[in-house]
Amino acid sequence: MTQAAVSELDERVPGRRWTVRLDAAGRGSTAVRISCSRPACAEQRLPSAAAGRAAAVAHIKAHLRSVPAPRATAYCACRLADCHTHLPDTGRPRTEPWRCGGPVVLAVVTDREGRWWQVMECCSRCAAATPGAKTAATSQPPTAADPPATAPAGGTAPAAGAGTGAPQFSDDDHGLVPVPRAAPARRRPPQVKVAQRVIPHDLRPVVLRDELIELGNLFRAYQQRDQPDLELLADLQERKARAFTSWADVTSEGPLRWEARRAEQAAATARLQDQQRTGGITGGDGTAVTRLLTVPAQWEHARSVLAYVADHTPLPGPDARLLVLMLTLRTAHTGTGNLVGQDLTALGLTDPQDLVEKLTGCGWLSLPGTAGDLLASRPENATPITVPSLAPREDGTGPFTFGKKMRPKLSGWAQKVISDKKLRKAKATAATRLLALTLAAQTDASGRLGPGGQGIALTALAAWVPADPGELQQLVDQLTEADWLTDAALTDTHLTGQLTERVLPLTCPLRA
Repeated sequence: MTQAAVSELDERVPGRRWTVRLDAAGRGSTAVRISCSRPACAEQRLPSAAAGRAAAVAHIKAHLRSVPAPRATAYCACRLADCHTHLPDTGRPRTEPWRCGGPVVLAVVTDREGRWWQVMECCSRCAAATPGAKTAATSQPPTAADPPATAPAGGTAPAAGAGTGAPQFSDDDHGLVPVPRAAPARRRPPQVKVAQRVIPHDLRPVVLRDELIELGNLFRAYQQRDQPDLELLADLQERKARAFTSWADVTSEGPLRWEARRAEQAAATARLQDQQRTGGITGGDGTAVTRLLTVPAQWEHARSVLAYVADHTPLPGPDARLLVLMLTLRTAHTGTGNLVGQDLTALGLTDPQDLVEKLTGCGWLSLPGTAGDLLASRPENATPITVPSLAPREDGTGPFTFGKKMRPKLSGWAQKVISDKKLRKAKATAATRLLALTLAAQTDASGRLGPGGQGIALTALAAWVPADPGELQQLVDQLTEADWLTDAALTDTHLTGQLTERVLPLTCPLRA
């Protein structure tokens, strides 16, 4: 050690250092013993290495809780040991001496095997350079009012900035000496959030900040409710939409305006669900309508399948459209599914075998056997089918966004519509059943046709149901006779009417 280093050491207090070790208690036993380099700490014996490590860590933590803050005037304990923890001894002189620097810290170092733990009072630069070292505390810079930190005879100098009543280790007798306590640090005001966003403490106007704080509290209180209250939730979402719009106007932050639009959509959805579940949408006897598909997401997915089939049916005509629709719903998630002959004969198709052969011939459908084998198959020996265009792509995506649990719900909804008892009794054609499916997905919440109950444009209807304008009136009449449609009126531009009360549970309302 150089003369300058010795001189500096004479003027500064040596940094503290102590070690806790974990060793085997003896041969042929799993017991371990814990020893601490401080003589005041008694040896401990534990039955296993796991228990020993837990006890050793607890012992180190107890030392760290009782030791005062690192002393700003302490000499780096790592440098006293020639920095061997991070500068390995190569046997050759170093080209440049290690330079300590930064505030004094309490660093905890352990080996990878968990056999020893060492705490040392060193400079922050040495702590950062030591592999695996963790800083437990950092010293505060000394002030002019602090007394000089000199080591008393047989003891350790008091820590700079240590507070009243904080215990401090003595390096010789290892007792605890009370020292003055520093004034507690000022705490920042707690953060207040709404929708995971921090409300700035200086947000103006104050009435807006108060509204956001109250909304955050109301949403958190709602989450603690045992039962949902959709009307209350809709009110909260509407208040949130207004408040976030005002917030966006004040700060010009685009994401806030986007969040306001989401809140508006959530409010509309909650109100629709509340009407559906609590009687806001009722039948003639005043009871609430319970739909087969219960939430707006399912209604949108049903319409997405109908739209996809309208654009991707490989053969013309309503029979092919209905068959492709039902096969798509059977195989939508993976491109594969199972089918029996009754699934085809129940669709009211003119020649199902010919249609299946044409679909397999053009490559849209793949079967392990013939179309006749499929029509003859029964539930105990269902036929596996494959629709290659619906199989997931290399990135795992497909033409639809719903998952495997949603697919059978949509398929069950479509099967319920086309196998309606009165449609079967009337021997409704495939075109009539396809129109029934389309109308069920194109009503308002009360069952009136079209957005807002204003009717369905014939141009849009023609894209969903491949029928000539002259045939459309016949299809409407068949649905009216089957007690599916009432008050129907077909003009040059629109089809208006109301679905009957008995089929309201099968409807998928359009968004208001």
